[in-house]
Amino acid sequence: MKTLKATIAVMALVLFSAFTITNEGGYKVGDIATDFKLENIDGTMVSLADYKDAKGFIVIFTCNTCPYAVAYEDRIEALNKKYASKGYPVIAIMPNNTDVKPGDSMEAMRARAKAKGFTFPYLMDAGQKIYPKYGATKTPHVYVLQKTDKGNQVKYIGAIDDNYQDANAVNKKYVENAVDALLAGKEVQETHTRAIGCTIKV
Repeated sequence: MKTLKATIAVMALVLFSAFTITNEGGYKVGDIATDFKLENIDGTMVSLADYKDAKGFIVIFTCNTCPYAVAYEDRIEALNKKYASKGYPVIAIMPNNTDVKPGDSMEAMRARAKAKGFTFPYLMDAGQKIYPKYGATKTPHVYVLQKTDKGNQVKYIGAIDDNYQDANAVNKKYVENAVDALLAGKEVQETHTRAIGCTIKV
């Protein structure tokens, strides 16, 4: 009986941790995000510094295998189409350990991007060195950055919107609201929301 109770307690803890969001050790709103150089699906190495004319970035940690990430693919593409020309391109980064998730391999990423017609870079966080710096815990997990004299400053962290299940039932478009505010020279009103998605696989 004690063994059963202990097993249930452990399972409850694992389940709780899967849905608990922490950002320990990662960036907070107002921090300056360091640049990176990661491989894109076309074989090129991409960094934020490559975007000389950008006003900022919509950095999204996402993947092929998470149902939440898949549910948001069209909305991520829509974000890039709406904001890349305005100076805020989407930079998608796949953070999972591909030994644990073979469906997130570079080959699979290329196939998915081609099938969906992604217009944004889809980078692999090889060695999983970048997502811990950001403090990303889920796929998808969004960081809106604004270029400043000090560097790329974090202005928003969290979810894309408030309804992962149905794009037509969204009430709050967190990322769009954040970017629209920055483009208008205003402060972002809602700077942090709870990212909903699958845990990043290590």
